[in-house]
Amino acid sequence: MSEMTNELLVDAKEQMGKRLEATLGLFGTVRTGRASPALLDRVSVDYYGAATPLKQLATVNAPEARLLTVQPFDASAIQAIEKGIQLAQLGLTPSNDGKIIRLAVPELNEERRREMVKMVRGIAEDGRIAIRNVRRDTMHDLKELKDEGEIGADDEHRAEGELQKLTDQRIAELDGALKSKEAEILEV
Repeated sequence: MSEMTNELLVDAKEQMGKRLEATLGLFGTVRTGRASPALLDRVSVDYYGAATPLKQLATVNAPEARLLTVQPFDASAIQAIEKGIQLAQLGLTPSNDGKIIRLAVPELNEERRREMVKMVRGIAEDGRIAIRNVRRDTMHDLKELKDEGEIGADDEHRAEGELQKLTDQRIAELDGALKSKEAEILEV
């Protein structure tokens, strides 16, 4: 294969890796039976009129298996942080003592577990689509190179085969992560 096709494949591999990492990061924000600071990664707080990620406003800890604590850097932001947590619809009810917000992570019932599995499957499907979009864009670039005479039809065909293998590999990694996340959610 030519240097140009190798560059395109290396770039596609990197882009697919980023899409996979982003999807796995979203998996971490889905609640299981345990408390994890990653549950609050999606929480955005209206802080002085600007949507600000919770991580920038407070320290989040999991001191116990079923408890999260949120300690704001600015005590005046405690109400805004509570509101942001409630708006994120995580199924957690914040309570504060003026300094720290405590979030008890309740046991998930069967119906809620099924909802969480559906949510994770939706996230996984979005991840698969993102990976396939990288493949589609790279295929388009390969076709353009062939049309411009930069590479031959054989090089294009070989590169497409490699690209498909790479796509299948990334999607298999995603599916493996999905299976383990589903098992984690359904475990009682």
